[in-house]
Amino acid sequence: MNSTPDRREREELDGLARWLPAGPVERGLPSGRHSHHKDVLMQLIDRDQAARSGRTRSLPKPRGFVRPALIAGAVAVALAAGLTVGIGAGRDAGGSAPVRAGASGAPGGGSRSAVVTLDRIAAVAMRTEVEEVGESQFVYVRTRASENEADWGQPVRPGSLHDREVWFSQKPGPLVEYGLIRENGDDFPIRILVPEGSDGERAGIDRPTYTWLASLPTDPGALLKKLYAQTPVSEGEDRDQAVFSRIGELVREQIMPPATAAAFYQATARIPGVTEVDDAVDAAGRHGIAIAREDTRLGLRTEWIFDPDTLGYLGERSVLTRDSAMGEAGTVFDTRAVLERAVVDKKGQEPGERRRAKRS
Repeated sequence: MNSTPDRREREELDGLARWLPAGPVERGLPSGRHSHHKDVLMQLIDRDQAARSGRTRSLPKPRGFVRPALIAGAVAVALAAGLTVGIGAGRDAGGSAPVRAGASGAPGGGSRSAVVTLDRIAAVAMRTEVEEVGESQFVYVRTRASENEADWGQPVRPGSLHDREVWFSQKPGPLVEYGLIRENGDDFPIRILVPEGSDGERAGIDRPTYTWLASLPTDPGALLKKLYAQTPVSEGEDRDQAVFSRIGELVREQIMPPATAAAFYQATARIPGVTEVDDAVDAAGRHGIAIAREDTRLGLRTEWIFDPDTLGYLGERSVLTRDSAMGEAGTVFDTRAVLERAVVDKKGQEPGERRRAKRS
């Protein structure tokens, strides 16, 4: 048996070697980059509305931004359902970067290059210092985003690039109102749609808190099993894609213990179809490498973008993967960047206010 690698295998090994550090990776994240955030309850609202109307949808909609929408006859604000989703900023200059396909690094898992990169990201996350969030405090995140103003299936029509601030309560609950969104000069309470007479929802996968995230298994296999069991899947939706999207929601706009963050990235490496993109650009114009997965039913690839030097989380975007009525393959479908993340003591308080209060 010939043990000499053939040309294709040598090219793969050479490609992987370029992403490996020359020595141990000792760099941690810069102090503004302990990013984690979420868009919540898109699927829950869909399910509730479908149950009321008896309607079903042949294709699932992409999981997108947290969007406030006034509910008729109430002051409550929910995340917008329907086919208008968070959409982004046109076609990326130069088109979409190539995806590293590679052979599977684990049975049914991601590509080899994605597995290697996720392992490096997990190692950095494990060494990142994170401020523990108390149950009386709030997680604050400021992001920059561009949202599509067209319905799903129509040509992508980018909205203006704007900043958005959110405050998430850390109380274990049950709660109905658990946060605040400040966007385009307006404040909107974040509320959960619950059955009439309910006290609200306790902390969990649909309303994550630092304490709940800290309670999750840090073994990647056990964590992934739990996520597959708890992630709701719409009719026609790819379960693997649903879990990939849910992990993306949990790491985007939250703060979590280092061991939990590392476990999320290691668990992602075991999801079938996860690949790596050589170059992606977030809503702030920052270039990075990306961990991605394509939803082949929708023709949409979701990319988590990381700083190529520090491996810190930068943001996320989704890109069309085939020509359609929405646009050409490579068109950026939605885009966002995490700009600031902090722990604050009350809803509506910004990090600078908290620092000044502490000094006084």
